[in-house]
Amino acid sequence: MKQNVIDDYKVLSGQQKAAILMLSLDEERSAQLFSLMNDEEIKELSVIMASLGKINSGVVEQLMQEFSEKISDTGTLIGTYDSTERLLSKALDKDRVAIIMEEIKGPAGRTMWDKLGNVNEHVLANYLKNEYPQTIAVILSKIKAEHAAKVIALFPENFAMEIVMRMLRMDSVQKEVLDGLENVLRKEFMSNLSKSTRRDSHELIADIFNSLDRNTETRFMEALEERNRESAERVKSLMFTFEDLSRVDAQGIQVLLRNIDKDKLAIALKGASETIKSLFFNNMSSRAGKIIKEDMEAMGPVRLRDVEEAQQYIVNATKDLANSGEIVISEGKDNDELVY
Repeated sequence: MKQNVIDDYKVLSGQQKAAILMLSLDEERSAQLFSLMNDEEIKELSVIMASLGKINSGVVEQLMQEFSEKISDTGTLIGTYDSTERLLSKALDKDRVAIIMEEIKGPAGRTMWDKLGNVNEHVLANYLKNEYPQTIAVILSKIKAEHAAKVIALFPENFAMEIVMRMLRMDSVQKEVLDGLENVLRKEFMSNLSKSTRRDSHELIADIFNSLDRNTETRFMEALEERNRESAERVKSLMFTFEDLSRVDAQGIQVLLRNIDKDKLAIALKGASETIKSLFFNNMSSRAGKIIKEDMEAMGPVRLRDVEEAQQYIVNATKDLANSGEIVISEGKDNDELVY
């Protein structure tokens, strides 16, 4: 039986485009998207995926380019909380919409105190530092002890001890007081937190481009430069590549070495510049460096695709460690400003 071949991008329906996009992703990312769908959506999309047949590579490339263009246009795909709430209001009752919006606007949790327990301690301490010690004492008494400890440790010692003393002397708090405090936290803190944590669209595109292979990344970046050079430059500045590891100090490289697979490091270094190779070898013992070099020689020629995957693995590990505060990435400017 002759296999169906899709070679005309213009005839694709929206559902077929979605199906091709899902097939283009790796299994882990496809699984993440499927987890966000209901059973009917999964069934419908699966039927289309199974019936697609062979898809011309040019069609896939056109689809990816269209996706890139649309997602880089903040007016096309990036919505707002207000527009989302309006759309939900057309399909759901008011109470249900309120519950959903509260969940997506703030950290996860069934109650306000659960939500506060999922807020980063630095963010919470920064908000509370201007409150009365008695108010802080009430709030910290309602969240988990481990989280309260992290928050109180960030205050000046005298201020922290004032809060501790008030917590020691505190009797049961009236329900009306707690309700009022919850309302204030929900309206002021959670609302401001949701606004401050909305992700910049250029950061999103930078992360997506970072995950592409080099040839595709280059094509997409050139296409973006043709359409909007300013956005392209901003995306470039936000991207973090394997060669950008030179912005990590010696201590950070040592932390990174303790957290990555050495076999993947050997593959990644096969395609690295001398600067990056030296950066790693200078921060490991002579014996460890000798083993890595011997492994690199023993493996012979390595496919570019394997090198890129290994380098992306190390880049992802670096960003994870930076996000958790275990290493610092310099912005690489003259003033050597640091970001955490």
